[in-house]
Amino acid sequence: MAINQNHTVEELNGVRCAIVEKNISQERAEFLKTLLEFNKYEVIVAVASPPKAAPAKPLAEGEAAPPPLPPAPEKFIVGVTDFSFNAINAIFSRMLHSLDGHIVTQAYWYQKESISHDEIPYYERNI
Repeated sequence: MAINQNHTVEELNGVRCAIVEKNISQERAEFLKTLLEFNKYEVIVAVASPPKAAPAKPLAEGEAAPPPLPPAPEKFIVGVTDFSFNAINAIFSRMLHSLDGHIVTQAYWYQKESISHDEIPYYERNI
């Protein structure tokens, strides 16, 4: 059980993992998987369980059934097998490196920038 929300541990595809991010798109999951595998972490990506649907209200007499909702987009969970991994600690302790050799910044982690500008401290940046 996690001490707080920053160190969540769950079982993904039969393997206990420290959760990196939940309910993310496939593109985000691929980005994180590539980045974390480059940094020598064993990464597990699993499909998140769909949200529970609310029970349908009974229809009144003569009322037409509402049209079916489109399927929700598939969401993913990314985890690493290293239980001590914490994304916040890894970013601000400058432990992660991007594929081009720069240190991963907060803006790069959240994909706000395509190149990690590690020469500018995070407290001097306007993100």
